[in-house]
Amino acid sequence: MFRAEEIEKLDRSYFNIILAEEYDVTIQSRNTGHIWYIHNPEYPGEGECIIFHKHRASQPYHQHGRARSLGQAVRSIMGHDVFQINGRRRGRL
Repeated sequence: MFRAEEIEKLDRSYFNIILAEEYDVTIQSRNTGHIWYIHNPEYPGEGECIIFHKHRASQPYHQHGRARSLGQAVRSIMGHDVFQINGRRRGRL
């Protein structure tokens, strides 16, 4: 379950908050427009979350990863934004 103080710490200048409830948070990055759904099933641990992601509202979500807390999930999302903004680097052949 997400605590109220965790939800209140979400940076509203960085994210559009679409939904923020005890077990589910949906946010949109203002930088990339990507939409993120963070679910806390409280299993196997109380604070653990599953992060889902989509690039456009019309697309289905895909699983992006897991985090131990809402804060860690948000840091992962912000890191993904940096990756997207800087472009994918191609490996040498």
